[in-house]
Amino acid sequence: MPFNLATVDWIYVAILAVLVFISTFLGSLLSFKHSGRAAVLSALIFAGLFVFWTYYPHRIPGPRALATQKTADTPASTAPTAEPTKPATPAAPRNPVRDITPPASPAR
Repeated sequence: MPFNLATVDWIYVAILAVLVFISTFLGSLLSFKHSGRAAVLSALIFAGLFVFWTYYPHRIPGPRALATQKTADTPASTAPTAEPTKPATPAAPRNPVRDITPPASPAR
C-alpha cells in the first residue's frame, strides 16, 4: 500500500461513515424511493451534518480540534528555550494525612 494504515484516524472515519449512513437513510425516506432526489438530499444532509460536526463548538474532539492540537504540540522553531525556574519553597502535598499505617482490625 502506498500509505500506512496506522496513520489513519479511524474514529473520524467511523464518525463520517455514521453521518453518511444517517444522511442516506433520511434522503431515501424523504424522496419516496426516487434515486436522483435521494442522492441530492443525501448530499445536502451530509454537508449539513459534516459542517455541524466539524465547526460547531461541542466538547467532543473532532478533526479540527485534533489538527490544532497537533500543531500546538509541535514547536514552531528548534531554538532552545529557557528552563523553567524552580519555586523557592517546595509545594506542600494536597493530602494532609501523613501516616500510612493500616487501621487496626476490629476484635473478634
